[in-house]
Amino acid sequence: MIYISIIIPAHNSADTLPRLLRSIVAEKPKNTEIIIIDDASKEELRIKELKNLRMRIFHLKTNRGPAYARNFGAKKARGEVLLFLDSDVVVLPGTITEVVKIFQEDKYRVAATGVWDKQQNSHKFFPKFKALRDWSYWVNEKKIDSYYYLFSTRIAAIRKDVFLALGGFKENYSGADVEDIEFTYRLARKYRIDFDQNMRVHHEFENFWPIAKKYFKRAYQWVEIFQNRKKFDPVATTGTEAITTLSAVGLVGSLVLFLIALSIVNLQNLLFVICLFFFVMHLIGVHKFLLFVYKEEGLIFTIKAFFVGIALYVFIFAGALWGILKRIRHSGPSVLSPSVLSSGSKDSGSKDLSRI
Repeated sequence: MIYISIIIPAHNSADTLPRLLRSIVAEKPKNTEIIIIDDASKEELRIKELKNLRMRIFHLKTNRGPAYARNFGAKKARGEVLLFLDSDVVVLPGTITEVVKIFQEDKYRVAATGVWDKQQNSHKFFPKFKALRDWSYWVNEKKIDSYYYLFSTRIAAIRKDVFLALGGFKENYSGADVEDIEFTYRLARKYRIDFDQNMRVHHEFENFWPIAKKYFKRAYQWVEIFQNRKKFDPVATTGTEAITTLSAVGLVGSLVLFLIALSIVNLQNLLFVICLFFFVMHLIGVHKFLLFVYKEEGLIFTIKAFFVGIALYVFIFAGALWGILKRIRHSGPSVLSPSVLSSGSKDSGSKDLSRI
């Protein structure tokens, strides 16, 4: 039977880590070890020994970030397969069994990634919105023939020898940044990454501002990766998603100009038409998500989801724009070459607000 090493980086995770460990123990996994890398937490991790399950805890003296912590854990792992989990998730029943099954039954399987579930314990609007947005992208909107291959460390498994041969995650990323996206591209050059929706974890999402800031930061960092690849895809964003983002920004911008120009009749009519164009364009881009949300939560929730989604797209655009401007400042206008601007023509046609 295949041996699994579960690797969990932890930084100030005293509240969430015990729940994760209890969810792992509940599955009673065999041939499994848990490796916890305490990334110089300010709070003490008080973890009890787990019955019938090997567990090792390593304490780093300085905070190095999750990329370094995961690489550290991978080097210490004894298993043939590494299963990466974030410290703030809970493993849903059957998930570890599913990981063992897919690698046990197929010796050529190299990597697999899973998904957050769509439920939230919180009754607040935004955490529920974020959970539904992610689930819709990965499951509800996924086409049968689509290839989604993000190696997302919320839950992702890979053969140890392949991970080490690729050099692991880039450690110059100090936070929960785009290290998983960058690693995904390197991995996907040689191997297939399978998406398995039966590999599920639960995560309680934050409110709007923390998520919006993460969108901004990740969009800013993603610009550099995109500039090197010059290609859209379902990993970070598709060409369709880029158009949907631009339509959201166009809608907001034209609406603001429309309100400013209320006293100028001719200009007002023109701006109204432009607003309507961007509104319809954006509605087309997000209609599958809105229909899904309507079935799940009803009309009022759906209306709020439409406008909150626009706000998040604006943050994404702002982050990407900031990244582009910074790169232009350092490397010249070649950043906006025609090949970059036209590279989104070939993609799966799906959307992604789930990367954060």
